[in-house]
Amino acid sequence: MHQSSKTKVHFVIRRYQPSDREAVEMVFREGIMEHINPAFMHAMTRPLHITVSLFFYIGAYVMSGQSVVLALVSGGAWIGLVYFCCYEFYAGYVRARLNTDMLDIPGYYLSNPDNCFWVAEAEIHGRPQVLGMVAVEGKSDPGSGGKKYGELYRMIVSSTCRRCGLGVRLAKTAEDFCRERCFSKFKLSTTSTQKAAVALYFRLGFKLVLVHTQTESPKWMIWMTRSKILTMEKNIE
Repeated sequence: MHQSSKTKVHFVIRRYQPSDREAVEMVFREGIMEHINPAFMHAMTRPLHITVSLFFYIGAYVMSGQSVVLALVSGGAWIGLVYFCCYEFYAGYVRARLNTDMLDIPGYYLSNPDNCFWVAEAEIHGRPQVLGMVAVEGKSDPGSGGKKYGELYRMIVSSTCRRCGLGVRLAKTAEDFCRERCFSKFKLSTTSTQKAAVALYFRLGFKLVLVHTQTESPKWMIWMTRSKILTMEKNIE
């Protein structure tokens, strides 16, 4: 279903329905967990982590009386810890979201006129399948005289249909909603390792306004992953 496919897939973007829950959870889980390996590669290629890895390998080798086995075990334990942190960073995010806003999507996103949740559906082998999603939550903008802004959430496109323009369509659906609600801005947060998503948001006119490391994960875990949180926004007035 990639762009090179000769068969053009027709996507329908519509509001979430309770019957979508299982498919939405699956796409969400897979879409977030696929960032684990890229995050691990990013962390292990940072100069600091390369230096620490060499320290464990060489230090264990020297202090153990030139034992190659102990050097490999020591270095491997460090690398395993980095991978665990990258895994838990994203797996913990999935657990948290499935127990908060995504536990009751109709109640959280569809009962408030300033919020919405959409799915992208296409017919595959004669059966409709959910292949993407996006949500918006309306929030008060402090110091703006009562204005509101929209925040983008749960922007996921299934790996089976990348480079088909679906991400652009989902983002524009959410932006059009913000414009209809007369929101002043459109905001989002993503991680520095999600390079394809960041590039898409820049193409859509978002600007980077803040880089930080404040998340629900422990600070030491964020340090281990070498990830940063990017806050981006776009004026839509």
